[in-house]
Amino acid sequence: MTQAQAKYLKDYKSPDYTITHVDLHFSLNGKETLVTAKSQVKRLNESATTLILDGDDLQITQLLLDGEPVSYTTEKGQLIINDLPATFELTIVTLLDPEANLALEGLYMSDGAYCTQCEAEGFRRITYFLDRPDVLAIYTVQVEADKQAFPYLLSNGNRVASGPLDGGRHFVRWFDPFPKPAYLFALVAGDFDLLEDKYRTRSGRDVALQVFVDKGNLNKAHHAIASLKKSMKWDEERFNLEYDLDIYMIVAVDFFNMGAMENKGLNVFNTKYVLADTASATDDDYHGIESVVGHEYFHNWTGNRVTCRDWFQLSLKEGLTVFRDQEFSSDVGSRAVNRIHAVKVMKNQQFAEDAGPMAHAIRPESVIEMNNFYTVTVYNKGAEVIRMMHTLLGETGFQAGMKCYFERHDGQAVTCDDFVSAMEDASGVDLTQFRLWYRQSGTPEVTVTEEHDVESSEYRLHITQKTQPTGEQTEKLPLHIPFDLELLSSQGDSLLNRVLNVTQERQTFVFENMPTKPVPSLLQNFSAPVRLSFNYCVEQLMLLIRFASSDVAKWDASVALFSQAVWQNVDNLHTNRAMHIDTRLIDAIKGLLLEEGLDKALLAEILQFPNVATLSEQVTQVALDELILARSFVVEEIATGCEDEMLARYRELRGIDEAASRALKNACLQLLLKISDEHQILAKSQYDDAQNMTDSLGALSALNGEQSELREQLLHDFQLRWADTPLVMDKWLTLQATCPGEDRIAAIKSLTGHSAFSFSNPNRVRSLIGAFAAANTEVFHQQDGEGYALLTDVIIKLNKLNPQVAARIITPLIQFKKFDSTRQTKMKDSLAQILALPDLSKDLYEKVAKALG
Repeated sequence: MTQAQAKYLKDYKSPDYTITHVDLHFSLNGKETLVTAKSQVKRLNESATTLILDGDDLQITQLLLDGEPVSYTTEKGQLIINDLPATFELTIVTLLDPEANLALEGLYMSDGAYCTQCEAEGFRRITYFLDRPDVLAIYTVQVEADKQAFPYLLSNGNRVASGPLDGGRHFVRWFDPFPKPAYLFALVAGDFDLLEDKYRTRSGRDVALQVFVDKGNLNKAHHAIASLKKSMKWDEERFNLEYDLDIYMIVAVDFFNMGAMENKGLNVFNTKYVLADTASATDDDYHGIESVVGHEYFHNWTGNRVTCRDWFQLSLKEGLTVFRDQEFSSDVGSRAVNRIHAVKVMKNQQFAEDAGPMAHAIRPESVIEMNNFYTVTVYNKGAEVIRMMHTLLGETGFQAGMKCYFERHDGQAVTCDDFVSAMEDASGVDLTQFRLWYRQSGTPEVTVTEEHDVESSEYRLHITQKTQPTGEQTEKLPLHIPFDLELLSSQGDSLLNRVLNVTQERQTFVFENMPTKPVPSLLQNFSAPVRLSFNYCVEQLMLLIRFASSDVAKWDASVALFSQAVWQNVDNLHTNRAMHIDTRLIDAIKGLLLEEGLDKALLAEILQFPNVATLSEQVTQVALDELILARSFVVEEIATGCEDEMLARYRELRGIDEAASRALKNACLQLLLKISDEHQILAKSQYDDAQNMTDSLGALSALNGEQSELREQLLHDFQLRWADTPLVMDKWLTLQATCPGEDRIAAIKSLTGHSAFSFSNPNRVRSLIGAFAAANTEVFHQQDGEGYALLTDVIIKLNKLNPQVAARIITPLIQFKKFDSTRQTKMKDSLAQILALPDLSKDLYEKVAKALG
């Protein structure tokens, strides 16, 4: 593909011109929407006389330079004007058809409302512009539309004027006093229900809060606005950051490629992360809304007031803001459970990305399609890098670094290096070696061995680190790894808690006054994003589960104990030996179920044993069929051995209206249904009596692993009950997508014609096709390749319709190297079929071409 040219960080050049002020005028009129952009342009490079603007599929109706027509040329998505003065006013009028824009970038329609999405490069679909994040301008925006159809006309900043126009139309003018890049521009026009509130900042200013939702959903917006107020208060107290405009708006739209977008003062959200009531949303949904509302609000400073110089610096705002939203969730909820959820994302998804064809550093060196780099590496590994800095500097040093960062760079577009320099200068800590985390891709492999000298009472830990070659990075240097360590006595007493600085390829750490050999709790709280290798025995893991001071370490030890049992049985299958289980694993789980005072949410996490996809990430090559059999055997043996204890806990928790209790109850129910069909009566009773979506879905999810008449009966009832609620029907689609069974692929194909599904809506596609490919490992990877063929057909369809969504759901197909040769061949054949498309999008080309080498 001639258009699929890579861009490189090393080629960055500051712009020849900048735009200081923009006056935008939108006349919204369906297929004939006119956009007038009047820009004040200023030369930065004294030798420059040519202005090159970005544009995508635009129809120009007028172009003026200082009010006079001027000649220009367009080619390959650029508008070029020559022989320009040092400063001038450029007016461009473009004609748009938002109804035909199905890619959901730029200006488009979502269920009858106008909506924009401009990050990363969507503004160029609205008008020709310097569509790059290092061009910051002050925006004045006037929006005009039919008043009856579009009573709300929204944009960034503060509302400064409004009024009627001829022909039943009206206008609203908005002014944003803070310079921003084009990717933060937003416009929404529609007829919504509005929930209003206000927040008084710590300096005494009243900020109007508004949440706009589709008609009839007002009762589902209260949690979102409560989460917003909680976020504003937390950011003032933890980071001393106060909101800066007079109004903060959130708009929920159903057609949206992302989770949400932090446009200055006007956040556009996927409805999934706004709408919630107990009948239709689970406890996890409530947590997700709180987290995402917080994330987008925190961007006001870490992303908006200080933004990225270029898109290679994306983790500057996203990694930092993910860290901030994780800390917010941990401060207002369970720190242990929130940390476990973050660790799961890293181990299950980010490590897989590092091991696959799309491996990249959190600050990549090259990109073909920027939308492909909104990844778990940039976001979640980026957050882990920020967390490591916090570990090294401490809370006081980290906050001093944040203060320095804002004082230096408020109102600027800067780099990851600028952020690290602020941290370094404010704290006095040398972060020279630590900077390697930004430019080195791959997951470091850390191997630990132990040695105990009885005569000298010394205990030694030998730590080595190695990062495998990835892509074009063949040489890897040692990283600075903060290594959180606890040493426990054989009775479970804590002997030492310390963060070790691992900076060399090989290091030995000596601990004195250890007359008996301690048990090490290594890399506590996942203090660095590395793969850890240590030869734990069963007794050590059982001691950690009981006595480690960190709840995350207890969970991690339980995962290791379960994984050991599974892999031992994979080996048994390979060598034609009978599968068996060490009863000490059953005893450990039984002990946890009986332990009084143990955090119920933590126990629920422990009982959600690693699935096949998670276990697959623990090895380079996976014998998938044997792994599926071995895991099922171990889970069923644990469930059988702990049946009485789980049944007792389940009955104890029935009727308790509290999230942690529901989580543990549903985890027990999942396991009980692995033992006997007799326990299906528990699921039926829970479903019938459910007063909330968590319990309804918990019952259905427990049944979903078993093909039964009751499952079909309850799924049918669920469909009838929620047919008119798209977000709940998404849950129904996911249940259908993740059910086992040989008939599943035919069922999924049939569901693409269901009234609840639409290829044009990203939420529907992710709920059915995305969930099938990512979460139904057994069926997706069945030997005949029909799972691959199904995903391939969908991706070919989405290539024209919505390339961003296509590129995101293709991930399980490009990670073929982990599987056997038969599966690899079928997966590569599917990728070759996609690569051969004559109109292949850049989004897909980059991933498929890298996968096939």
